[in-house]
Amino acid sequence: MATKTKTQPALRARHLPEIKPGKYADGMPLDELRYLECKIILKPNHFTSRQSLFDFAKVMRRPAKKTGVRFDPSGYDLEPLQIREVLFVDTHDYRLYNNAFILRRRIPYRDGFPVGEPEIVFKYRHPDLQKAAEMDVRPQVSTDYRIKFKAEALPLKDGLDGLRMLYSHNVEFHLPSMASGERLSLDNMVHILPALETLKHGHHEKLDLVNGTIVEEVLQDVGELDFGNNIRTVSNVALWRNRGDHSPLVGEFAYQLKFRRREDMTDEALARAEAFFLALQQEARDWIKLGATKTGIVYRLKGNPPNAHE
Repeated sequence: MATKTKTQPALRARHLPEIKPGKYADGMPLDELRYLECKIILKPNHFTSRQSLFDFAKVMRRPAKKTGVRFDPSGYDLEPLQIREVLFVDTHDYRLYNNAFILRRRIPYRDGFPVGEPEIVFKYRHPDLQKAAEMDVRPQVSTDYRIKFKAEALPLKDGLDGLRMLYSHNVEFHLPSMASGERLSLDNMVHILPALETLKHGHHEKLDLVNGTIVEEVLQDVGELDFGNNIRTVSNVALWRNRGDHSPLVGEFAYQLKFRRREDMTDEALARAEAFFLALQQEARDWIKLGATKTGIVYRLKGNPPNAHE
C-alpha cells in the first residue's frame, strides 16, 4: 500500500490544481473539476475479438499488485459489449479543433439497433486548466444538459516514463437537427453554443463530417479498480473502427474517478492512481500508441494534421 510522503501533496497541485475564483458573463461561478480520467491510447491491431479486449485486463494484474491497487475482474466477462456510433463535425479547415473545441454526436446501439436519443458532446480541451475553466460551454437549448469538467491523464507524447494532463470542459445535450444528419449551419451552431463566437466565420458556412468518417466504438468493461480511501471505479477497453469497412482505427484503456470536491481525492489515492498508471505503461509498452488521442486519430485520417491543443 502506498504511504503518505512529503512529495504527495505536490501531486494534487500538479494534476488537480486550484482554479482561481471567477464568474461567467451571467454571474455564475466557474465550474469546478469533478472527474479524473486516466487514458492510454492503444494500437488497434491487438483487438480482433471480444476476448481480445479482456486480454488487456491480464496486462493490468502485475502493475496493480505492484502499486497496491486492487483489481477485480470477477463477473465482468458477463457484462455486455457496448456499441456506439460516434461522428465529429467541423469546418473544412478544422477551425473548431484548431481552437481546442470538439463537437461530436454519439448514438448507443443495443442488439444491433440504436436506442434512446443521440447525445451531443461539446468540449473545450486544453492543457491550461484556468483557460479551460473560464470557457463557458453551456448551450442555449430548451432541453436539459449536463456539465462534465475532467482532468485527463495521458502518457507523454514521446515516452513511457511520465504523464501529461489535459483539462476537458464538456457539456452533453440533445440536438434534433444534428441527430437527423443534416448539414449544420455554423451560424446556427454558434447561436446554440455561444462559446464558438470566438471563431471567425462567414455567413452560410457549414459544418461537415470530419474526414467523412463515422466511427463504430466497441467498448467492454473489464474490471474494478480500487485505489483505497473509498476511491474505486470500473475500467474499460475500447476499439474504434471505421463503420464503413470496419477497419480498426485506435484502441483505448480508460478509467474515470469522480469526486464532489477536490479534497475528496486524497493524497494516498491520487499517488496510488499515478503509480499504477505509470507501472501499467511499462507493462503494456508493446500495446501503446504514443502521441495520440482518439479524436486526433480521426482528424488525421487523410493527412494535413490540424494544429490541435492535445
